[in-house]
Amino acid sequence: MESSFGSDFGSDFGSGGSGGGKLDPGLIMEQVKVQIAVANAQELLQRMTDKCFRKCIGKPGGALDNSEQKCIAMCMDRYMDSWNTVSRAYNSRLQRERANM
Repeated sequence: MESSFGSDFGSDFGSGGSGGGKLDPGLIMEQVKVQIAVANAQELLQRMTDKCFRKCIGKPGGALDNSEQKCIAMCMDRYMDSWNTVSRAYNSRLQRERANM
């Protein structure tokens, strides 16, 4: 996944979009934002997986029993709810601070 994204990023970055070999700062910023969003999503998934695995899986095996499946599902739901709550509060605070500048 990363290699295809990276190659797309490189080809778009080098083309500049508007001829003459000039780089479009808006395009570059959008590509950076996309890369940051992908990195944040990967970090969220990794942290959630680590936490919920440690919490719910006592003895790893070939399959999850019903209680492990329920625990994983509930853990992931709570983690996502918490992440969304914190994200909303963080974004709200950023908007307030930007408005006060």
